Amino acid sequence: MMDQKKPPASERLLPILGRPGIEPLLDSHAAAALLGVHPRTLQRMVLRGEIAGVHVGKLWRFRPSAIDQWIERQLVG
Repeated sequence: MMDQKKPPASERLLPILGRPGIEPLLDSHAAAALLGVHPRTLQRMVLRGEIAGVHVGKLWRFRPSAIDQWIERQLVG
């Protein structure tokens, strides 16, 4: 039998339950991996207002579309 383990929390998408059509949220590690930066760098970008994120308790969450929008703004500028 294959040993199937859950991926670490940093590799899981976190859906918002109860709201159909809502995109899943990425944690700091997953969102930072998309941008190729350290998670702490991404958190600083949020605090500077460069990228949209939501603070849930002690953790940051990001919409994949917010990451895409940030990338598009960087390409245009």
